[in-house]
Amino acid sequence: MKKIAAILLATVISGASLSAQEESSYSITMDFPYVSDYVFRGIQLGDDAIQPSIEFATGDFYAGIWTSLPISNRSSMGWEDEYDFYAGYGVSLSDAWAMDFGATYYYYPSSGSNLFEPFVGVAGDFGGGFSGSVYYYYETEDEVSTFQFDLGYSAELSDTTSLDIGGNYGVASDPYDYTYWAVSATFNVALNDAAGAYLGAVLTDNDIAGDTSEDFYFITGLSIGF
Repeated sequence: MKKIAAILLATVISGASLSAQEESSYSITMDFPYVSDYVFRGIQLGDDAIQPSIEFATGDFYAGIWTSLPISNRSSMGWEDEYDFYAGYGVSLSDAWAMDFGATYYYYPSSGSNLFEPFVGVAGDFGGGFSGSVYYYYETEDEVSTFQFDLGYSAELSDTTSLDIGGNYGVASDPYDYTYWAVSATFNVALNDAAGAYLGAVLTDNDIAGDTSEDFYFITGLSIGF
């Protein structure tokens, strides 16, 4: 799953599905965002796109499908559809922290290419609305190692609204050998016990020489959990 999206959407998704999870041994979360640009780990992979996803979770196990479907400049820029299939398992370290083990399979049907990337990380709450994580990813095809550090803050504005601020910093190894960062802010509105809407903005960049990727983009959408 794209971790910048996780920073933006974690609060609205968890808030929307909380009451459902209290009554069930499993949860299903669906998300329907639109992004003005698709930027992953500091590199632009598309112009405006819709990125629907669905995730199933039970106990400490979760699995889902995340997609990116470009709307414009598909042929002229070579942007293509992407389907990410992922699964993971969490191991509790304390009341506030857990380890996360899993893998993602990236599939691009128009080119027929695919990538496989196991990951491991530690994530949790510092208290006072602050949360953080550190993850290690290993993409097996090109043998790329990536370390990413995330920090987030969530402020409840009212019974139905909240503001989330997040940021990350990542380092990718050879053959790409670059660093990237992103900061984000999103405004969340709980529509009812099962659904929420959000509007966010992301500023991101990398240190790749000559890279002209978009540095600023918007994200908006609707999440449903049950």
